[in-house]
Amino acid sequence: MSIIRDLTLKIQKYLDRDEILLIIGARQSGKTTLLHQIEDILKKQNQANYFLNLEDPDYLSLLNQSPKNLFKIFSFDLKQKTFILIDEVQYLDNPSNFLKYFYDEYYGKIKIIASGSSAFYLDKKFKDSLVGRKRIFHLFTLSFREFLRFKDENQLSQKDFQNLSLQEREKIILYYQEYITFGGYPRVVLTPLKEKEEILRDIAYSYIKKDIYEANIRQDEVFYKLFKILASQIGNLVNSFELASTLGISKTAIDNYLYVMQKSFHIRLINPFFKNLRKELTKMPKVYFLDLGIRNFFLKNFKLFQEREDKGPLLENALFRQLIEKYNFDEIRFWRTIQKQELDFIIDEKMAFEVKVQPDKFKKKNYKVFLENYPQIKFSIVSFDTKEKLVASHQVFEIYQI
Repeated sequence: MSIIRDLTLKIQKYLDRDEILLIIGARQSGKTTLLHQIEDILKKQNQANYFLNLEDPDYLSLLNQSPKNLFKIFSFDLKQKTFILIDEVQYLDNPSNFLKYFYDEYYGKIKIIASGSSAFYLDKKFKDSLVGRKRIFHLFTLSFREFLRFKDENQLSQKDFQNLSLQEREKIILYYQEYITFGGYPRVVLTPLKEKEEILRDIAYSYIKKDIYEANIRQDEVFYKLFKILASQIGNLVNSFELASTLGISKTAIDNYLYVMQKSFHIRLINPFFKNLRKELTKMPKVYFLDLGIRNFFLKNFKLFQEREDKGPLLENALFRQLIEKYNFDEIRFWRTIQKQELDFIIDEKMAFEVKVQPDKFKKKNYKVFLENYPQIKFSIVSFDTKEKLVASHQVFEIYQI
């Protein structure tokens, strides 16, 4: 039996509702496995269900001809509710019309749970016809607690990370180093150490290449060069004009590439937080990777944390990865003034986090402007494998505690 994902348990709560459930995320993040986990739950509940993979060209051809051809593939008893689990729904010529048809015509009788390789395809094809009919779930690569379960550390994954024994903390430190080095793609996590880089290479040059091709991008070499540049600039402002000049392409092309990278769940651009437009002025976003294994692959650096020269950026991106497990993208921002005073993360205008590899070197005066202007926002420091608990009256968190 596969290891249950957190999202599986979340989706389980929506099975008795009639809305369409859409699961989107990067290729190889585990969407097919998650659909099979839901299938197992439905079977245990004695719910009628069918599984359909649209990578099968015969099924795809039939359903592209007409949604009604689903009844040629499966036999339905419309006296009872039937669940249809569809993998790779974006391959349909018009997925929104297909889903809308079954929602409108067979409401309460047929419920569809579908997966799509990336939000990019769904954005382009679903438009507004499913408003009020769908609920979208984002499946990321493994969170750290899921990572521990995949390492057969179920008890450790359930621990309160604020209260660990010395032995437990040592194990967490070791596991977290591996997590932020090789990332959370399920195949990578389950693969022996010596084979992890090769699996990441396969994801980068086989599966991401599908994203590139299906987005109608033909300059894949330039696309990969952009990936490598961004991997070296995590936590930095993204200037499309500079990137266009560096790569010798138009700003429009850069913006399109960044769009595809985001919608394929590889990177995320986060926006600045500001209240005073004249003093806190930057329209440029900052970039982070959604999986650090892929980031480190493009950087060609799989050294463990203590041996790295990019400890700060790596830790900053790792904190971003922690935050997206709890908060929506639009709740995560950063702060920067025209004098280049900066703070790593502002969360929902309630919390602020600053990453410090060496918290004991934190200088409160560097954050005086922020602290004076936003006293209502709780300010904390985040580090990794540190003995510091409190610095300049600010709490210090281990990154895995966030």
